[in-house]
Amino acid sequence: MEFTDKDVYETKEISENIYIDIDDKGNIVSMTIEHAKANAGLWEISYQEMTAS
Repeated sequence: MEFTDKDVYETKEISENIYIDIDDKGNIVSMTIEHAKANAGLWEISYQEMTAS
């Protein structure tokens, strides 16, 4: 999931399958959830895109 188009300064591992990318000020740029479908036992994953306000 991408939250902003800022440059990634660092990637941090939150858990074995979850990573966040942060900018140089510590703000979240994006998040990666590896194997989400398999680990959650879901047959389908959906999302909703929100516009910036």
